[in-house]
Amino acid sequence: MTGAGAAETFDPLRPRLIRVAYRMLGSVADAEDVVQDAFLRWLATDRTTVREPEAFLRRVVTRLCLDQLKSARARREEYRGEWLPEPIVEEEPVEDVTLPLLVALDRLSPLERAAFLLHDVFGLDFDEVAQSIDRDPAAARQLASRARVNVRSERPRFPVEKQHGLEIAAAFFSASRGGDLAGLQTLLKQDVSIYSDGGGKRPAGYLPIRGLADALKLHSSLFRFVRDGQSQLVRYGFINGLPGFVTRETDGLLQTTALLIEQGQIRAVYVMRNPDKLAHLGQGALH
Repeated sequence: MTGAGAAETFDPLRPRLIRVAYRMLGSVADAEDVVQDAFLRWLATDRTTVREPEAFLRRVVTRLCLDQLKSARARREEYRGEWLPEPIVEEEPVEDVTLPLLVALDRLSPLERAAFLLHDVFGLDFDEVAQSIDRDPAAARQLASRARVNVRSERPRFPVEKQHGLEIAAAFFSASRGGDLAGLQTLLKQDVSIYSDGGGKRPAGYLPIRGLADALKLHSSLFRFVRDGQSQLVRYGFINGLPGFVTRETDGLLQTTALLIEQGQIRAVYVMRNPDKLAHLGQGALH
């Protein structure tokens, strides 16, 4: 098979492989790099011996991600402030791996994360999971089970109808940017949490804000700070499966805000401010 023939087989699989890699790594750029590395390995493979290219390539991508996760854990320990995954902004909600689940997956070991995603999210049987992570099926089953227990509380429990989610996002944007604390109070749950990731590049909370009183206090101080300059709404959408919006802030940089909604109120707010994690949005966020 020629290089052109290899690409003809690989290219239709690329989006699915990037989807696997992104959910493993939480980084768009890293996922794309891993998949490109997999393509180079595919070119160097005796492809006449590969009966199932997709399964073969998924194993390659998984193992490359496992290698990357081992070094990422060390880098994560040095990360300044709260860590959130790079945001993916879409028109429709994708509920297989929402933002809270991606955050929870980051607490797992690389092997637990891989076993859980491959089996519970992508629906592979444990024989194939075992081959992908180089363990026996019993070990793969145990890893997935352990992961499932650790992330159970972050699986979607209260699916939000698309339009209702966007309406709450619009109400939150209006109240938070307009200094409407009474409006915010009706939108936020008593046990609301606010997470923000600035990566040391832009101001952001070093620790999560927890509880309605502190959340209102934060928004009151933020409104006083920015009331002379208005942030601009770029678009509403779904950020890693959660209703939210993209804004251009007073410093001229993009920001994403994602809302975890339960029973009509906001239980968590996830704000991405790190410019390194927003660079991939580029002009695509403006449509």
